[in-house]
Amino acid sequence: MGQTFPQIDVSVIIVNYNSFNLLDECLKSLFDFNHELLLEVIVVDNNSTEGNIESIIKKYPFVQLIKNKSNLGFAAANNQGLNIAKGKYILFLNNDIVFLDDAIKQVYDFAESKKNDLFIGCQLLNKDLSKQESVVEFPGLWNAVTENLFLYKIFEKSSLFNKYYQNYFEYDSPQQVDVIKGAFMFCSANAVKMLHGFDKRFFFYSEETDLCYRFKKLGGEIYFLPDIEIIHYGGESTDKNLWFKFKNQTTGKIQYYQKHFNGWKFGVLLFVHYLGLFLRGIIYPLGGILLFKKSLFIKGYYFVKQMFIYPQNKFVK
Repeated sequence: MGQTFPQIDVSVIIVNYNSFNLLDECLKSLFDFNHELLLEVIVVDNNSTEGNIESIIKKYPFVQLIKNKSNLGFAAANNQGLNIAKGKYILFLNNDIVFLDDAIKQVYDFAESKKNDLFIGCQLLNKDLSKQESVVEFPGLWNAVTENLFLYKIFEKSSLFNKYYQNYFEYDSPQQVDVIKGAFMFCSANAVKMLHGFDKRFFFYSEETDLCYRFKKLGGEIYFLPDIEIIHYGGESTDKNLWFKFKNQTTGKIQYYQKHFNGWKFGVLLFVHYLGLFLRGIIYPLGGILLFKKSLFIKGYYFVKQMFIYPQNKFVK
């Protein structure tokens, strides 16, 4: 008789690009706090250009490594891990996450208490343990207006004017939401594989929004568990290259509009998006003058540069 192997509870997929210190800290906390579940950990390295990925991975002998010869982007690299994952659940995990306790077990237990396929996110914390943006509403006309005209800043805790308002609410129980952040996405393997994972046409940013949207269209439920907390350093690698971050943020947002909107709605979304960039291109440099901050001048310059970005439409219907 052939040898049988126990069912893997969770396949953890981590995409890495440089930032080996963050990856090391992430893996250490992952193994330090997981003692009950059977995990497989898959690290996909997107052709890191500094250091040696093997020097980190060899410290964790049960980690599988996929080494890419080029940077395929966040979505495509995660899908590589998904294609070989064997777990009942899939956890897409950023390399800049640090666990404070057995958060994966807690999320797993919640998933097991439900009978249907679902996606789950938890509360992300900054390194000073303050709360971080963890959930958001789907993009749309009204949300585009309130974000680009700074209404979400003026009315932070308003459900009408702020698509991020859920981040300011003190939840006392799990809540169904639209979008959970890609830094920690716990998914039923059946569901995410049926959706073929992330849409690899997104390179970096908006891919988790698209995945959540497609899942919800099929009737899927997405939960936010506010009592489960993890640290997310968030942007420590991309902030070293602000133009990379800004360029891909605007590219991802426009690509989302290209894929999910058409006609006059698409036109209005584009107009409002570029209006927001124009306003920021004026306001940030003015703030730099008043506050004597060079960083605001640089951000203002990058907002202006984004006005000249329009990605090729890969989603022509």
